[in-house]
Amino acid sequence: MKDGQDAVAAGAELLKVLGSPVRIRVILALEEHGERCVHELTEQLGVNQPLVSQHLRVLRSANLITGRREGKEVRYSIADHHVSHIVRDAISHVQETTS
Repeated sequence: MKDGQDAVAAGAELLKVLGSPVRIRVILALEEHGERCVHELTEQLGVNQPLVSQHLRVLRSANLITGRREGKEVRYSIADHHVSHIVRDAISHVQETTS
């Protein structure tokens, strides 16, 4: 278990990783549709494949998503649903303050 300062630093790092609109959209897509592969996310988000792959690598290295190989594809899913709650809460907060 992390002490107070370590937990604060880890929380700040988590928010930094989530500080990209594309990564937030990836989290939302995985929350809504469950497992997705790169080409499904590319189509859904309207973002090119290299960019989606780059963001998936960042999310995966932060342990926010996991990948499961299925044949030639890797199927991505959310590793911890606390992350989708953080994203949803941030979006709800912004919507409340702009209404």
